Amino acid sequence: MPPAASRPVDKLDDEDYPAYTMGRAAEMLGTTPAFLRALGEHRLITPLRSEGGHRRYSRYQLRIAARARELVDQGTNIEAACRIVILEDQLEEARRMNEQLRARGPQPQPETSA
Repeated sequence: MPPAASRPVDKLDDEDYPAYTMGRAAEMLGTTPAFLRALGEHRLITPLRSEGGHRRYSRYQLRIAARARELVDQGTNIEAACRIVILEDQLEEARRMNEQLRARGPQPQPETSA
């Protein structure tokens, strides 16, 4: 049996695995490849490149792109939409870290000498 990290099913479960071509990603989002390129230009998502140089997107990147598309569809310009999504993602990460710290409970404070 191959090591766990190399089993194909693990790659399918990995939300960061770049499984989708630009065309497929655009189709799934109901948008155009140009929209995905624009998200890259605004540094919202950076697709990985295949050996042939083609862009590949992960499920995580598609979720981020879908949120940006929602904002653009509501009338937000793409630059502002990208900034909003970045800030939302940072806020979610900060909340996740805060939750983990709270779950660990109070930590002993180092003693200070007077």
